[in-house]
Amino acid sequence: MICQKKYTINISDVDFTKSLKMSALFNYFQDVASIGAESLGIGIDTLIDKYGITWVITRFRVEIVRNPVLNEEITIETWHRGHKRLEFERDFRVLDSDGNVIAAAVSTWIILDIKTREIRKADSITYDPSTIREERAIDCKFGRLKAIGELEIVYKKRIGYSDIDLNGHINNSKYVDYAMDCFDVESHSKYGVKSIEINYISEALPEDMLVLNKDVSSNTSLSYIEGINEKSGKLVFKSQIEFEMK
Repeated sequence: MICQKKYTINISDVDFTKSLKMSALFNYFQDVASIGAESLGIGIDTLIDKYGITWVITRFRVEIVRNPVLNEEITIETWHRGHKRLEFERDFRVLDSDGNVIAAAVSTWIILDIKTREIRKADSITYDPSTIREERAIDCKFGRLKAIGELEIVYKKRIGYSDIDLNGHINNSKYVDYAMDCFDVESHSKYGVKSIEINYISEALPEDMLVLNKDVSSNTSLSYIEGINEKSGKLVFKSQIEFEMK
């Protein structure tokens, strides 16, 4: 079963080049994913009220054909691909006004107990299995993201009010901003994102200090970025971004 929603790219969702920010695209994905979950009877309000659990994204990969720009109208489609023991799979397609696919994404989600913060088994919730769609938006496997060489601290970020979502931890789109901020404005003026993959590994909470590291040794178009909780030393997220000349 496919769910979809139209979006018009507004001024708050673009960067200085008038192109859609990657973090805004992730917000769109999260929005339409919520619609998809609600249509299955497993929206976040139902999960919280009925089961005391919530949705948490674990992995996301996006591939960009063309980045939409200010005032452009796009349609985002999403469908779920069922679940494994712990993970649910959800895919996305981004279409322009002519119906051309300009981006695609694959993602995995888990359900987390709100009180204990422990992962629940996927079969803790039920949905109509006839709604499963086997088609993949991207024919790929998630990569084992790791640095090739030396990591360098780019900056530190204290987690504050504007970073936190309704689950009480960092909104998934904020990690995209953190990763993109590891590159200077001049780089963003010359290069666009061809693909981005993120693994969300552990929680970061308000007042935590996040240390952003970047692999400075790579001579390829791929860049590895990770975020470490300064106090605990735990890896919070890791990502790999592929850039191409605009």
